Amino acid sequence: MSNPRPKGLLELEDLKALAAKGEVETVVAGFTDHYGRLVGKRFDAELFVEDIAAHGAHACDYLLTVDMEMEPVPGYKFANWELGYGDFHLVPDLATLRLASWLDRTALVLCDVDKVAVAPRSILKKQLGLLKERGLEAFAATELEHYLFRTSYRDAAKAEYRALEPAGWYLEDYQILQGTRTESFHAAARRHLKLSGVPVETSKGEWGKGQHELNVRYAEALDMADRHVVFKQCLKELAEAAGMSLTFMAKPFAGQAGSSCHIHFSLWRDGKNAFAKGGDTFRWFLGGWMAHVPDVMPFYAPTVNSYKRFVDASWAPTRIAWSFDNRTAGFRVVGDGPGLRIECRIPGADCNAYLAFAAALASGLDGIRHKIEPPEAFKGDAYGAKSLQHVPRTLAEAVDLFESNTFAKDAFGADVVEHYVHFFRTEAAAFDAAVTDWERNRYFERI
Repeated sequence: MSNPRPKGLLELEDLKALAAKGEVETVVAGFTDHYGRLVGKRFDAELFVEDIAAHGAHACDYLLTVDMEMEPVPGYKFANWELGYGDFHLVPDLATLRLASWLDRTALVLCDVDKVAVAPRSILKKQLGLLKERGLEAFAATELEHYLFRTSYRDAAKAEYRALEPAGWYLEDYQILQGTRTESFHAAARRHLKLSGVPVETSKGEWGKGQHELNVRYAEALDMADRHVVFKQCLKELAEAAGMSLTFMAKPFAGQAGSSCHIHFSLWRDGKNAFAKGGDTFRWFLGGWMAHVPDVMPFYAPTVNSYKRFVDASWAPTRIAWSFDNRTAGFRVVGDGPGLRIECRIPGADCNAYLAFAAALASGLDGIRHKIEPPEAFKGDAYGAKSLQHVPRTLAEAVDLFESNTFAKDAFGADVVEHYVHFFRTEAAAFDAAVTDWERNRYFERI
């Protein structure tokens, strides 16, 4: 199965011609760190064509060991002060070369971190290789939600992210009028994504104040994960240019809906949907995906904030169950025939798509390998079904499960699991050490 080549993707010869005419002057070459942030370098376009495209570039290996503030974190075997924080090799994947139409005379290419197993894109490519050995390929889509504010990023930071002005002032789910109020921003997002090799399907208001969802067309899994990265970068930079801000936090406000990243998956063999008739491949993939949610939960929910999204009756799932077209369950089966697919509603908008896809594929492949049957399809309100297994409730709990199970080590490698356990524990420890507004408001006077 293949989709038409999206508008905005470039061949190297296209870039060479555009650079010669001065229509592209800069090439952004990047990859994601563990948080999913795009990091890398900007190159002169002509230099990129003449040298970097063929030979790659280098970046400091500390980028896969830093915290959110870019501070080097001790305790990693992969890179540390004792090893001198050397370079690793970035290999541009020219299949991802595209215009970044929202930037002036700029192209963008995503890179593999050569021979680095802990790099997020490497982890996904390993699982896709295992899938290919079975004669299968995966197609996926992510439904990515965000909150938009009329406060700029700089002013939001000055205000310590308090009292921001949301783009909408009442719940706008499907409300065309509220959506019209931010159409100047979201129309630009749709346009620039389409012109940058990320075909757009639709956008709509979501359930929160100023919350929106913009959906792009499904693609082969690696391509979709790459689109996810471009999507987030595009929207953040458009917000910056407009003097606005947006967030992909899973739960920016306690009293409003969280932001999700629902993942749709189907497996294909010889150009046909292997899920189409709901047979063995479908059942076993679903069974494995469900069975291993607790084992790989940090790849779906990677931050302390992720777990505050899992609230009953909030549109975020809290129980591991599957059903047909039921938004209360963690897994929702939708479509029919060639369009039959599994929607996992567990990941939040803060997930790294490479890691979330890798977790889903590794789990589903294990289900196929061991013929893991899913439970019966659930009917009713999963929020009220206390007998169903609850998703892990905190990052600390999820990391303990991730570290202790043998499945994750077998699927990703013991070194990869050890590396990410350290990463997630560092994130949890940073929160545990913080003194929050909640604590001051609760205890300052009355304790």
